[in-house]
Amino acid sequence: MDERIILNLHQRIKNRSHAYVSNIEKTDQQVENVLSMHRQRGATIVRTLVEGDVLRSNQFDDQQIVDYVQHEEFLIKLKDEFYVEERECVRRATFLRETCQSDHQIGFEGELSENDETAHVEFSHEESEESIQRATYDRRKAVQYAERWWNDYNPQYEKFENNCTNFISQCLRAGGAEMRGFSNRSKGWWYNGRTWSYSWSVANAMRWYLSGANSGLRGEERARAELLEPGDVICYDFNGNGSWQHTTIVVAKDANGEPLVNAQTTNSRMRYWKYEDSTAWTPQIQYKFFHIKI
Repeated sequence: MDERIILNLHQRIKNRSHAYVSNIEKTDQQVENVLSMHRQRGATIVRTLVEGDVLRSNQFDDQQIVDYVQHEEFLIKLKDEFYVEERECVRRATFLRETCQSDHQIGFEGELSENDETAHVEFSHEESEESIQRATYDRRKAVQYAERWWNDYNPQYEKFENNCTNFISQCLRAGGAEMRGFSNRSKGWWYNGRTWSYSWSVANAMRWYLSGANSGLRGEERARAELLEPGDVICYDFNGNGSWQHTTIVVAKDANGEPLVNAQTTNSRMRYWKYEDSTAWTPQIQYKFFHIKI
């Protein structure tokens, strides 16, 4: 790849990092979305580290398309508290000779489409007295797993292109949530080697499973995000059309008492739960807040 393109790309990443904390005019819409969201909640980004690594490059005559992964770290101040948010996204820059024509995030923060049958999940109601006495949900272990694997992939599990709900299921399992319903993919919540239930891996199916199951892994709906605790789950319908596309896990609460979440697909750590800075966000977004019980 042309060295001038590499230098151009590095300069763009450096400028983007500086834009988060400077008073210069923001020309990157994604930067402005991040800053606007934090301003509304009373938070300030006081320091940033933005780095990039080229994933692939393709040449078409005078045009070069470069896909690269961008890792961002934000030191955020809210009231008198500081915390670090991290995220990793894939961007695509298009160059005509050495001049950049466009540079934007690619991919979708969730699942673009789903099979209709994933919305029709059956719920397992059978439960013995012994399992009731034995079952516990260790929120600390679920959060520890979310912190360990938010930007990595546990080789014990299958990895998907849209991995958000698979990741959340792994966190819940690490916290002790019971698997039920094997081997019917439309029943229960389970993972077994090379196969798994829809509710394990599909955001829409998990949302309906959490609100419908009355034994094993269950979700008790809460009216507001502030009522959630670390280890709880938030489901997202970005378009507000009844198709749930994303899932996150609460790992902490900020100084306002609102959740900070970890997630995958766009791998994120300690991210403000509203996702108003997401490329998938629309004004029609709907949320479901689940307090996890087993």
